[in-house]
Amino acid sequence: MANNVNILAPFGPKIARLKIPKNLISKINKEVDKIVDSQNLSKKFDYSKELVGQVSQELQLPKNFINKYLKNFLFKVTKSYIEKSINKKVTKFKINNVWVVRQFENEYNPIHYHDGHISGVGYLKIPKSLNEDTRSHKHNLKTHGTIDFIHGSRAFLNKSIYNHQPKVADMILFPNYLMHTAYPFQSGEERRSFSFNAEIDPKIANVFKHE
Repeated sequence: MANNVNILAPFGPKIARLKIPKNLISKINKEVDKIVDSQNLSKKFDYSKELVGQVSQELQLPKNFINKYLKNFLFKVTKSYIEKSINKKVTKFKINNVWVVRQFENEYNPIHYHDGHISGVGYLKIPKSLNEDTRSHKHNLKTHGTIDFIHGSRAFLNKSIYNHQPKVADMILFPNYLMHTAYPFQSGEERRSFSFNAEIDPKIANVFKHE
C-alpha cells in the first residue's frame, strides 16, 4: 500500500521553468547591444527610475521589437503555464512592459514583486565564473548571482524559498505577487536577463471577483 502514495501540491503559487530558443536569445542580445552602444538610445530606453534594482543598467526594449519577436512567444508559454497549472485557457494577453537588467560585480536586486498578473524572467548572459569564488554557506548552498523566490514561512512539509541557479536560455514564469531577489556575485563578466509583466483574462486572474 505504501507504493500507492501520491504527492499533491495544492498550496502555494505555481511557477514554470522552460528554455528560450537560441535564435530568440541572439535577437534580444543584439538589440540590447545596439542600445548599449548608443548613448542616445541608452538614454531613451533607460528604465532604472521605474525599478528597484541596484545594478549598472536597466533598459526597456522597444515596442516594435517586442511585438515582432517576443509577444507571440511570451503569449504561447504563458498559455501553457496557466493551462498546466489550473486547466484554464488564456485568450487575452497584454504585455505591460519588458526590460533588460545588466548586472555586474557586487550588484544585486532587492526583494520585490511586480505588477500585472503574470511575470517572467529569462537569462541572456551568465558569467562562467559565477560560483567559483563563492563562500559556501552551511549545507554548501551557493547563492552568488542566483535568484530566490520567496513565499510564506518555512514549516514542516513546506519550504518558503526556491533558489534557482540560472543558465543561459533558462526562463521562469510566476504570478506577479511572488517576491524574489537576485544576489550579487564576484565576476568581471555581465549577468544579463530580461523580465516582463503581462495581464491575462480578468476572469482567470481575478479570483476574488464573482461574476
